[in-house]
Amino acid sequence: MQESMRENILSPTPGPRPWPRPPVAILHRDLDRPPEKARITVAGLVLVRQRPGTAHGVVFITLEDETGIANVIVWRNVYERFRRAVVAGRALRVTGQIQRESGVAHIIAEKVEDISWMLDTLAQPPARDTAAGEED
Repeated sequence: MQESMRENILSPTPGPRPWPRPPVAILHRDLDRPPEKARITVAGLVLVRQRPGTAHGVVFITLEDETGIANVIVWRNVYERFRRAVVAGRALRVTGQIQRESGVAHIIAEKVEDISWMLDTLAQPPARDTAAGEED
């Protein structure tokens, strides 16, 4: 309790801001649970985006959430449909089939959504509790 009070005194906010969690997205640490070829949704910050010239239009994306990383493969036809999100998104929600090879899980993208707007909630000041007697 004393540590919690100290944090509140030293910090301008009551505590750490909760990480925005997109609905329906599986945590990256749980990617070993769904069966092979299951249709799943993952979400996270874009760490790496690669489009090697030798990959014939395939894009490889590494996403990070609060529990780990997820590898995403975006085939050319999916890239063409969701180009803006794939190219510009800082945070993505990806739905597709899970595939495992040599113990590594990959999500073969079917749908890519730009959820960068969720990051804006981290920059907003926390809501003040006016019910506790504070006044503006």
